[in-house]
Amino acid sequence: MFASNLPTVTAADVPADAYLLDVREADEWAAGHAPDAHHLPMMEVPARMAEIPSDADVVVVCRSGGRSGQVVGYLMNNGWDNVRNLDGGMRQWAAAGRPLESEDGQPARVI
Repeated sequence: MFASNLPTVTAADVPADAYLLDVREADEWAAGHAPDAHHLPMMEVPARMAEIPSDADVVVVCRSGGRSGQVVGYLMNNGWDNVRNLDGGMRQWAAAGRPLESEDGQPARVI
């Protein structure tokens, strides 16, 4: 499945009740993430797929949209029809003025 065929959503259009699945690495997550996001590093997705809702709107996010796009394709190939890629990733989330919080005591930022 090619990235251009993946369902996407812009940062401004992410529904308030969406399950935001952040597939970035731990250091990226700690630096800054959406307040209600769920952290599941990309490489752990195959082993932890049961944690990903199949009955709710799921928006997958990484830094710029590449890794999350791969995860969306993977999930779609495994039966998920409720997943979308966050267009532009956390970079666009921050640029759109959406909230960020950090876990490392520093001001929230996208790395």
